[in-house]
Amino acid sequence: MEMNHLQELLIEDLKDLYNAEQQLLKAMPKMVKKASHPDLKEAFEMHLKETQGQVKRLEQVFDALGAKAKGKTCHAMKGLIEEATELMGEDAEPDVLDAGLIGAAQKVEHYEIASYGTARTYARLLGNEQAARLLQQTLDEEGNTDKKLTALAESSINIEAADMDDEDVAMQQSPRRSSGGSSRSGSSRSGSRSSSKSRSRR
Repeated sequence: MEMNHLQELLIEDLKDLYNAEQQLLKAMPKMVKKASHPDLKEAFEMHLKETQGQVKRLEQVFDALGAKAKGKTCHAMKGLIEEATELMGEDAEPDVLDAGLIGAAQKVEHYEIASYGTARTYARLLGNEQAARLLQQTLDEEGNTDKKLTALAESSINIEAADMDDEDVAMQQSPRRSSGGSSRSGSSRSGSRSSSKSRSRR
């Protein structure tokens, strides 16, 4: 598509965002279901409701620009959701999976923050304050969600996942310490050295 004006670029970006939000509406219920920590479930559920409102807000932005609300495939969001889906298919401890889900969700948030920030700036440059105000509202929501996820990760979930890793490492190392494999191989090597020394004396 040929674009000769900033408004045309803005509308193309909005189509991308419109599709991205619709992809999220389909993906987020799966993330809610997979999350184990009740606070994380609640955070995902809240953002799912926000996303529904963000889709409607985007429709208002299209209207403010005199354009029809429609989407085009957002390949960036598609890739991020595919990564999250792959993660949810892993055989992971609940705390570890929760930590991974937060990371996946924050990748999405950061993409959206960049995209909505760019669209908001374009709308301001075009002098369309109504569109800019609507986009800023969504930008604020995305920023708040990102902060909530960071706080949740740092206060509990990542810590619990790290503790789980320490326990796994301890369990993996324990059998090695109890087995005599290392000492036998050590004895064998020392025995070889002794034999070679005695042969050299001869």
